[in-house]
Amino acid sequence: MGTKMKRDIKSILLTELKEYFVSIGEKQFRAQQVFSWLHKGVTTFGDMTNLSTDLRNKLDNEFYITVPSLIEKQISEIDGTVKYLYSLHDSETVECVLMSYSHGNSICISTQVGCKMGCTFCASALDGFKRNLSASEMLDQVLFTQMDSDKRISNVVLMGIGEPLDNFDNVMRFIQLICHPSGMNVGARHITISTCGLVEKIDRLAGYDVQSTLAISLHAPDDETRSMLVPANRNIGVKNLIESSQRYFEKTGRRITYEYAMIAGINDSQAQAEMLSKLLDRRSSHLNLILLSNVHESKFIASTKEKLKAFTDILIKNNTNYTMRRSLGSDIDASCGQLRRRVLHKK
Repeated sequence: MGTKMKRDIKSILLTELKEYFVSIGEKQFRAQQVFSWLHKGVTTFGDMTNLSTDLRNKLDNEFYITVPSLIEKQISEIDGTVKYLYSLHDSETVECVLMSYSHGNSICISTQVGCKMGCTFCASALDGFKRNLSASEMLDQVLFTQMDSDKRISNVVLMGIGEPLDNFDNVMRFIQLICHPSGMNVGARHITISTCGLVEKIDRLAGYDVQSTLAISLHAPDDETRSMLVPANRNIGVKNLIESSQRYFEKTGRRITYEYAMIAGINDSQAQAEMLSKLLDRRSSHLNLILLSNVHESKFIASTKEKLKAFTDILIKNNTNYTMRRSLGSDIDASCGQLRRRVLHKK
């Protein structure tokens, strides 16, 4: 007979946990106690001191608790941004970044180990795709970073390593877990899901009652440039992507954020600024301009101040809603995948 596979208890919703406890002849309130312990960051069932020894042993035989190991932590001397590299149960590694703003503390987390999308200016996909993260492995990035930093995290951005909508079911489960009042209780409106534009998944997401913000990594207003920067665009197309985003807005009432990394000589011309203004609907969208972070293996560099001003002057002239995203952690491995890649290659 084979060894019984234990289940990941931290990826289980409270309703499912209650059903399990009833099935083993326990009271439902025990599920609430266990759920609460898990979302406080306990690492063993033995830490759940208000449960009987017998019940703790029973849980230990049936389930396991995910516990990441901190491999490296970088702290920016400029703005205090902290980048974490965690090792998972199978020795794969993921990054997350803690950023402090006047409105609270935000964390940018990973949703996959590696990435399939192959965006040419990003380090996340350089070592290929390994696997999806479980809901618990996403939750752990927030939970253990909050415990390490002793800072209450109020905003979560799914914009680290990986394509969140390519790991759709686990991401939806993660959102239910982190928003639960008995868990970390992060408001759904304080969660941002970033995607390079998987149209079918955007339409699927619109069918869920998720009040989170959708961020589209656009980076170019024309198919030729975008397909070079974001290879997934070859099967999508800018027009199709904008139409699906519009459908999302009409169904949810949630305004779309479009991310646009300013890259010298690639997507920062005045003609592209004009195209971008025509592309975006003022009522349903907001443009987030980002100065490209340096990736050692990439040939791309950030736009100059002069190019940036000429570009934004056109946006202003055309009444396009935009903000220039504040660049944090410029003195550490700030870009997605850089720290993980450096440590991998060191090994």
